[in-house]
Amino acid sequence: MAPPLRPRRSTDTPPPPGVTRTAAGTEVAVVAAHATAVELCLFDGAHERRIPLRHRAHGTWWDEVPELTPGTRYGFRVEGPWDPDAGHRHNPAKLLLDPYGHAVEGWVRWGPEVYGHVVDTSGHASPGTRDPRDSAPFVPRSVVLDHDFDWGDDALPAVPWSETVVYEAHVRGLTMRHPEVPAHLQGTYAALGHPAVVEHLLSLGVTTLELLPVHAYVSEPTLVRQGRHNYWGYNSLGFFAPHAGYAAANDPQGVADELRTAVRTLHAAGIEVLLDVVYNHTAEQASASGPTLSWRGLDNAGYYRLDERGRDIDVTGTGNTMNVTEPAVVRMILDSLRHWVEHYHVDGFRFDLAPALGRGRDDGYDRDHPFLVALRADPVLSRVKLVAEPWDVGVHGWRTGQFPPPFAEWNDRYRDTVRSFWLDDVRRRLHGEPGHGIRELATRLAGSADMFAAGDRGPVASVNLVAAHDGFTLADLTAYDQKHNYANGEDNRDGHGDNRSWNHGVEGSTTDATVLAARNRSIRNLLATLVLSAGVPMLVAGDEMGRTQEGNNNAYNQDNQISWVRWDLRPWQQELLADARDLLALRRELALVRTPRFPTHEPVPGRTRLRWFTETGHVVDDEGWLDPWRRTVVAVLDTLHAEDGAERQAVALVLHGGLDRVDVVAPVVEGVPGWRRRWTSEPDPAGPGSVDPGQDLSVGATTVTVLVGA
Repeated sequence: MAPPLRPRRSTDTPPPPGVTRTAAGTEVAVVAAHATAVELCLFDGAHERRIPLRHRAHGTWWDEVPELTPGTRYGFRVEGPWDPDAGHRHNPAKLLLDPYGHAVEGWVRWGPEVYGHVVDTSGHASPGTRDPRDSAPFVPRSVVLDHDFDWGDDALPAVPWSETVVYEAHVRGLTMRHPEVPAHLQGTYAALGHPAVVEHLLSLGVTTLELLPVHAYVSEPTLVRQGRHNYWGYNSLGFFAPHAGYAAANDPQGVADELRTAVRTLHAAGIEVLLDVVYNHTAEQASASGPTLSWRGLDNAGYYRLDERGRDIDVTGTGNTMNVTEPAVVRMILDSLRHWVEHYHVDGFRFDLAPALGRGRDDGYDRDHPFLVALRADPVLSRVKLVAEPWDVGVHGWRTGQFPPPFAEWNDRYRDTVRSFWLDDVRRRLHGEPGHGIRELATRLAGSADMFAAGDRGPVASVNLVAAHDGFTLADLTAYDQKHNYANGEDNRDGHGDNRSWNHGVEGSTTDATVLAARNRSIRNLLATLVLSAGVPMLVAGDEMGRTQEGNNNAYNQDNQISWVRWDLRPWQQELLADARDLLALRRELALVRTPRFPTHEPVPGRTRLRWFTETGHVVDDEGWLDPWRRTVVAVLDTLHAEDGAERQAVALVLHGGLDRVDVVAPVVEGVPGWRRRWTSEPDPAGPGSVDPGQDLSVGATTVTVLVGA
């Protein structure tokens, strides 16, 4: 339902930024602290009508404008100082989007006219000279929306963190090739709610769909000149508007309602929706070289972090950084987040380059930064899931484990450790070299207490991942030693070089049955470790089916078969999907691996106990923890008295990264009369499916075996 109409506000107190309906009419407000005049521009086709905003206070310009009804196209023009050395780049010739605009219609047509400074047709810039050309024919419009929507009995699924399984997906990439989705809906918001897509998520065991950015965005001019475009969407143009390019609908209202319908449908199936949000920078890039589309023309010195000479402080690697030391910027981000919760019913957010949002005036990261405090104290936002990507490219930008509760964090230490043990260390062993041993792997599998125990956060603060949208897919980790990004047009210079992958002896595709079998086993080892570790597992769309990007580990501009999930599965992919479903079902069965509290070594009623054994049945000693050649360990988890009255559980995870088959002594655990082999990455396991405590169990080279107490 639409929010209730507010009473008229006084003329000496500004209304909220954006377009606000009141009992007496409609008001519009925009923050432009250093402006000397602001005009609202209303559009009827190409015709533009300009209305000066008469009121100003506290850096905000506003007025009553009855014509701002749903469907109205509009923008702003701003007069003010042009003083680049002081950070001011006002230019009334440039039409500006409303930072609070709830819809964006149209695209940027890249040309000299969209820049606030002079740029000639060859691209040569004069960043100190104001450009007089009108940008209106070349830039999009903001659009007023009606937020009255029939949500029915929609309720947030509110999945506990301990039961959460995150599935990272791209709106287009997930559904573009799904054969059961009608062709006109493939790659759209509507496809996310299609029964076939929902059923796949449910049958897999996904609880939480995390979407790559759906904020309105634009492709960078360099990509457009190359005939490419931004596929991932980390180039925001509107923090309150859904990206129109992902909709089957053709009008702004239809775009918004289509996304809402998809969220409502997913909620009805019990699936949460998280949005990957990019508040650290915008599509305007660096002030000396980027366009003037919105924030820069309104108040470049207020919205962006600048040094004493008016130059951008870039901790994002994209040219600019939003200025979260400015209260108006903090408010804009908080208002945007609430907008998506209240008007789109999303269940949480993953914050791209999150340290950039916690940097103070001294440019250092502060876990008690005002923005982070406000976010945690907000009565709406403190109730949804908050996930940080805990690094940026600024000084001291790596901050994994340093975000405050209730944040969860992407755990890159987990990613690197698991990849190393199952891939790079196996290759090292083949060459007679030591690896990393088992110590780091054990720490990550147990929930990474070294990073997340402070502040009583628990293992669920760790979002465990082996792959993500950036980097190799799960299958490509086992098929490529080197990145193959030539399709991106950057001569393979882009993307990470440290992938800790292993091609198993052949780079890329092969028909060698031995190599393929080894790769398949490695995929299952990675998947099993991820799913059965303490913490919150995150899968990437298609990894459960062996999706490949042909070795491209930075497919940000590949809106094609390189990035899209394929649904025509070969037999080995069907078997992998069945294994992924089985592993996630096993995770649901075993509450002790989903513990919200760190396991203990000694028995504590209601807590998971975790002990580590060698293949000979002995407790791992100090020498074993420090041995770089050790490749086998058995993690034994059990509970004396399970929580919620559940039956006692016991499970043994046999992690064998050695090159040869080995006999492993089945653990002796009080109260466990026997063990049943519940799952293994070995295609043809040897011996019986059950084993008595103290008896030998034969496990194959580089395998995971899961034993459940009988």
